[in-house]
This record gives sequence, structure tokens and C-alpha cells, in this order.
Amino acid sequence: QVQLVESGGGLVQAGGSLRLSCAASGNIFRINAVGWFRQAPGKQRELVAAIGSGPNTNYADSVKGRFTISRDNAKNTTYLQMNTLKPEDTGVYYCNADIEPMGRPRSDFWGQGTQVTVSS
Repeated sequence: QVQLVESGGGLVQAGGSLRLSCAASGNIFRINAVGWFRQAPGKQRELVAAIGSGPNTNYADSVKGRFTISRDNAKNTTYLQMNTLKPEDTGVYYCNADIEPMGRPRSDFWGQGTQVTVSS
């Protein structure tokens, strides 16, 4: 059973930093693209950053220059370093990964989410 577990969320003042982690576990053959999404109260879930197996990256315009996505393939873990945080970055952050489990079809997996709250 493949699982994604996010960690690293919390409460931080504006201008501060947080580092989120997304750890994949289970019988995994390959992890392809991984994305971080966030959902603010009353808003739709949006893509914040994504990283391919290349590892090519892309970012939402609102976080460019402040957030950095990276991955450690040996640990099956993807990170989101968030600097110069703003109150509008507040939301639940979710990890999504395109994974090929051992002996099972390639599928899309989601973590349970981690809360990030930025106070002004």
C-alpha cells in the first residue's frame, strides 16, 4: 500500500520560513512527477509547485522566487522550502505524486495535508 505523508506545517509570522516534507512509503517502483497544492478556506485547491523526474520544476506565479521544490529520490521524499511567507500563503498544503507501485498500475496519490498558517 503506497502512502504519502506530509509534515512540517505550522504557525509562522509573515516573513518567516517553513519547510514541508512529503514522504512516500510502500512498495514503490518509481515516483514520477510530484506536486504541492494548497487550499485556502473557501477557495479551490491550486498547484503551488511541481517537480518532474528530470528534475524540471515549475511554480505558481504567486510563489516564484520565494518557494523552492526539491526531491531526494533515495529517501522517496519531496520538499517545499517556503521563504518570505505571506498571510495569503495560509492554507492546507497537500502533496500529490504520480507513482508506479511494484506490480500495480501507475496511479495518482494524495497525502492527508498539513496546515500552514501565516500571521500578519
